[in-house]
Amino acid sequence: MRKVMWGLLGSSVMVAAPAMAEEAANEANELEKVSVWATEVTASSVHMDEQAMTTRQADHISDLLRTVPGVDVGGAHSLNQRITIRSMDDKDLRISIDGANQNTYMYHHMGNLQINADILESVDIQVGNNSVINGGLGGVVKFRTKSARDLLMPGDSFGVLGKGTYSTNAYESASLTGFGTLGDSADYLAYYNYLDRDNFEVGGGVIEDANGNEMPGTDGEVKGLEGELNNALVKLGWDLTSRQRLTLGFESYKDEGDYSYRPDMGLATDIAIANGINAPLTYPTEFTRDTWTLNYDATLGNTTLESTLFYNDSELERDETGLTQSTLPFIAATAGEVYGQAENTGLNLLARTWLDAGIKQELVYGAEVIRYDTRYQAQYVNGTVDESSEDAQSNAVFVEDRVHLGERVVVTPGVRYNQYKIDSVVVDDTYDDVTGAFAVDYQVMDSLKLRASTTQLFKGPEIGEVFVGAGLFDTPNPDIKAESGNNHELAADFASGDLGVDRFSAGVTVFRTNIDNYIYDNTAAGKDNVGDMHIEGYESYVGFEQGNLNVLLTYANANSDLDAFDQYAALDGARIDREQGDSISVEVDYFIAPLDLNLHWDMVNVNDLHNAVDLDGAGVDRSKEGYTVHNVSVMWLPRQVEGLTITAGVDNLFDEFYASQSSRTGETFHPVFGSLYLQDFEPGRNIKATVAYQF
Repeated sequence: MRKVMWGLLGSSVMVAAPAMAEEAANEANELEKVSVWATEVTASSVHMDEQAMTTRQADHISDLLRTVPGVDVGGAHSLNQRITIRSMDDKDLRISIDGANQNTYMYHHMGNLQINADILESVDIQVGNNSVINGGLGGVVKFRTKSARDLLMPGDSFGVLGKGTYSTNAYESASLTGFGTLGDSADYLAYYNYLDRDNFEVGGGVIEDANGNEMPGTDGEVKGLEGELNNALVKLGWDLTSRQRLTLGFESYKDEGDYSYRPDMGLATDIAIANGINAPLTYPTEFTRDTWTLNYDATLGNTTLESTLFYNDSELERDETGLTQSTLPFIAATAGEVYGQAENTGLNLLARTWLDAGIKQELVYGAEVIRYDTRYQAQYVNGTVDESSEDAQSNAVFVEDRVHLGERVVVTPGVRYNQYKIDSVVVDDTYDDVTGAFAVDYQVMDSLKLRASTTQLFKGPEIGEVFVGAGLFDTPNPDIKAESGNNHELAADFASGDLGVDRFSAGVTVFRTNIDNYIYDNTAAGKDNVGDMHIEGYESYVGFEQGNLNVLLTYANANSDLDAFDQYAALDGARIDREQGDSISVEVDYFIAPLDLNLHWDMVNVNDLHNAVDLDGAGVDRSKEGYTVHNVSVMWLPRQVEGLTITAGVDNLFDEFYASQSSRTGETFHPVFGSLYLQDFEPGRNIKATVAYQF
């Protein structure tokens, strides 16, 4: 049986999904052996079906997450997978892979997360910060990669899966995975993926500038979007006892090509700047990330323990010697080879203890230590060298208690101590704060649950972005304050099997997030507190299942507004750069049992976002155009060939010409190059097919 789960704020509603006819039960069990190569996406606002995720043939993280209410992924370039939650970008989120922190501010023209979606076993998203367990301002994204224990079927000791994908717009990839057991207590997984990209075509086959003129060179002649990506994962697991497990993991990611100088901006901007300085449009670029993790999981009596020791090393290199051709002396003088490195090292501990001394309680407690070290080096063609480094460390301890008051009421108080030490050009200081949280869950009836929560927020100022100097060119601001504030939420969750369909569910979350002393990087004085930011809105969903049909409809809204301090009065009323208009998504899945076919269709509609004051204060139009994108796919698991899966689909079915509103959009004014058109356009229609065979 395949299932779809919808959850809201920690309560999940199980919705039965398509099941095969009774006479096909045995075949269903066989097909399930192949479908384990899937990605489970869970969120506090909705829970997605693993089978539907697999049918999408995800290449970019956006393929997995854009239909999750309150979540978007901006950036079409492989170097620019930028997750946003309620319009807050990845700098304000807590992002991890197998427990290893990924918050690495490498370069403001690229995202802070690069990962191949194919290797993901699960993605767990907390939309909004609603617990002292997690730091950050806007929410949590936890990626977990695949493991042998979840791929092997009972009775098997070895397995291999090979996959190949071809898409018309425009990449091809192949992966090979081996997994198995070593004796009675150990297991292993080895995965390698190769992906070769060409320049994609945007929707409609054209890119237009602000005047409506067709942009040249967008059909593969401009080499700004091609390159090779390699991803490898090795995991070794040991069952120390029946209740203790140790897992050692190594994941390596490499992306290289002749890439745009500014991957998050549209080619219109790149071409305008390249022509303006008489320099190449693209530059040899290489990004690598290596992550080591050591996970220990144990169940000791009434207590479970999860711990992760990790090391994450990200490096970005670019050959900018082509800038010597520039007709602008100050540009030519900076030509050279640039290197940036960011290291995250840390330890996470999380324990849960269940108590029942008259009152049932679930006590959650733990600690985390994360150290950030960055290094920058630029070797110029004139023989000079610039070097810089910065570091910071975040420490925290926390405890929350989930207390059952009778059968229907649960209260959850929590407290967290935060300490943040930073040694940067902007500030050398230590910040600390005690934050609290409180939530009440009320089970009104078996089918209806209500929840109210409030959580205090804390985030210290970040060290400088690595690839523009690791603080070397920043302006000191010893008086800068840490960001603080709170997140308030009200939620309702309903599920029933008595409304004329097999299962019906619906839910809504209303929120208001206040961020005091909001920090913005690009003020005239550099990095500074510019005011108090307020974000409010809601996420909602309705889903039903009837026989072999599953339908999910979501709607999300988030609006931000800055109450600026006096010295930044021109920014009063500004919105967050990544804010997007109201969004609607629809997903429909249908299983045709006699043909062994899973059919999938999803649609995302985003409304226009009209002009508002933007944080850069340039006074240019910041309106964002809405768009509607449709994707369809089909997956066939023929019962005649055990282990074979064939998947085909069309992304952007109607070849929509659009840019995600959480990507770079609109116009800006540059003091050297004048007005620039920033649209980071998404790929147009893409037909793709995947063949996978597991034995």
